[in-house]
Amino acid sequence: MTLSTRIQNAVEFIRTRTDAVPTIGLILGSGLGDFADTLENRLVIPFTDIPDFPAATVPGHTGAFVFGTSHGKSVVCLQGRLHYYEGHPMSVLTMPVRIMAKLGVETLVLTNAAGGVNKDYRPGDLMLITDHINYSGSNPLIGEHLEEFGPRFPDVSDLYSSRLRLKVKLAAVEAGISLRQGVYMMFSGPSYETPAEIRMARILGADAVGMSTVPEALVAAQCGIQVLGISCITNLAAGVSPTKLSHQEVMETAARVHDTFHSLVDLILKEI
Repeated sequence: MTLSTRIQNAVEFIRTRTDAVPTIGLILGSGLGDFADTLENRLVIPFTDIPDFPAATVPGHTGAFVFGTSHGKSVVCLQGRLHYYEGHPMSVLTMPVRIMAKLGVETLVLTNAAGGVNKDYRPGDLMLITDHINYSGSNPLIGEHLEEFGPRFPDVSDLYSSRLRLKVKLAAVEAGISLRQGVYMMFSGPSYETPAEIRMARILGADAVGMSTVPEALVAAQCGIQVLGISCITNLAAGVSPTKLSHQEVMETAARVHDTFHSLVDLILKEI
């Protein structure tokens, strides 16, 4: 079965459950998925209900499309995401973005849990992504070109919309929410980065590292969807942190900044 057919089948199945036309999409990272529970008029469609759709397998990633409204706007959340290290080709793990595009999404908010590379960062900080470095070894646009979704060679010079970032930054200042801004670097995972890799990342200009977000942002760019990215700094990266890294620490920090994260995402939905 072709990728295009799988995407179309998923869209047709979702349309049997809802006729909503969401203009805003959110992809919620590790430990951040319960923001979807705050939407009004919620409708949940688990990944497992959708024909030929891959399952999410990572703790902290429920694996569902959640439709609803916020500030009078139609929204769809991906409660949990698919990852490259789970064995999915990048073209498959980014299927949700193409599905969102087919459903009507014009703006995509990408969130993730990330390790802090910048030595000024502390666990619990929230960072607006200004740009990324793709160190995953792959790209979701490799392979068959799905012409219906956009150009073969999309421009990514302003991938993380500078206009949206400015708007959110100003609103966050007014709301008293502290925001970092920096560059996100994607590694394939699932092992955490070595101290030498983190030193390299810092030299290359990265402020935070993680194992997601970049593929989804690139596909969104091809589809003509404007992107806003937020990293929750859940731990200090290897060689920066004095302790061993663990997914448990990621989840615990995400829980600690729960209220601030919710306030920021709610503010974003209000502003855009």
